[in-house]
Amino acid sequence: MRLFHRLWSARASLRWKIAALAAVTACLVAAAVGVLVHVWTAGDIRSRAEAQAFNSVYSAMDVYRRTGTLADGAELDPAELPTALRHPADGDRHTAYDGRVNGNVGPSVWAAQRTGGPGSRVLAVRANMSNDLHTLRRLDMTMAVASLVALAAAVPLAVYGAGLVGRRLRRVSETAGRISAGDLDARTGPVKGGDEVADIAATVDLMADSLGQRLRSERQFTADVAHELRTPVGGLLAAADLLPPGETEDLLRARVRDLRGLVEDLLEISRLDAGAEQPVRAHVPLGEVVREAVARTGFDTEVTTAGTEGVTTVETDPRRLERIVGNLVVNAHRHGRAPVQVTVEGRTVVVRDHGPGFPADLLLHGPRRFHTGATERGTGHGLGLTIVLGQARLLGAELRLDNAPDGGAVATLRLPA
Repeated sequence: MRLFHRLWSARASLRWKIAALAAVTACLVAAAVGVLVHVWTAGDIRSRAEAQAFNSVYSAMDVYRRTGTLADGAELDPAELPTALRHPADGDRHTAYDGRVNGNVGPSVWAAQRTGGPGSRVLAVRANMSNDLHTLRRLDMTMAVASLVALAAAVPLAVYGAGLVGRRLRRVSETAGRISAGDLDARTGPVKGGDEVADIAATVDLMADSLGQRLRSERQFTADVAHELRTPVGGLLAAADLLPPGETEDLLRARVRDLRGLVEDLLEISRLDAGAEQPVRAHVPLGEVVREAVARTGFDTEVTTAGTEGVTTVETDPRRLERIVGNLVVNAHRHGRAPVQVTVEGRTVVVRDHGPGFPADLLLHGPRRFHTGATERGTGHGLGLTIVLGQARLLGAELRLDNAPDGGAVATLRLPA
């Protein structure tokens, strides 16, 4: 099955499509030329045979009338004479094609003329075309061999030429894929030639430059806003401490704490976007780090370690790992429904709830800041999963978001070996 898939992929590549097109074109050209040459040569052979028979019957008739003998292979009323020539008009010479083959004789062209007036005998001459037609068959075979040789030479050249174009297009495709994956510094660079491939490469690079500039501007704006908000939010929190205890003070303090958390999340995202964060790795037991991270969320969450796999030691940044697990657990409680289960197996951590699951838009496009997806999954700023994705990339881990067949969101984190 895998071999078939590889062959199909190779067959579907641009190189083999161009090679197949070149082969088909070469075959069509060879067939067209072969048919034209065959038809023209066959017509020429028949025309020459008719002319030979016509001239031969003229000479034979002249000899017969002068000497009474038959010359140039002439015959009187031959049995093989075609029906159309058995009653020619008086004094006229006529020709007819005879497709019968007898040994090495035939096909032929007959020419006939009456020796005298009405009712006289018919003098006929046959021009045998068997040698010429044999030569025609040899010519057809030569054309076929020449076509196969030309095809054998054309296909490798087409494959080579298509490979050059395919490599250039693959380079542009790889660059576009890297840009789509988030590498805004990926560029195709100068591409040889001034054709459409070079235009596509230049357009992709120009698009990357424009996209990168816009994203950098947006990230810088987010970072500047978060940084500027830090001071007034801190002042609000200090002012809230001066209020007398009561319901108003509790409500205001809660709102200020939410605002401060939003600002801290924005600052964290801006640092991740700018590449300013570096992991501090250490060898830690994965199960213990996950249990501690879940406990710090304050939510009632079931943590399960699969057999002895839960004591696996991993080399990672424990603070960032706790941040990832904590955000996933909080997200599951806020936007899903209990029970929320965390399973540790080997280097994999799975967080699952039993709510409506991740919205289709999030599964299709991935986490996006300030985009919470469907309203039925609750409220929020859409920054938790964005931070999780950024921290996972920083650790070299793989984050996968799915929905369980029986309902509920499933987030799977796989740490690198």
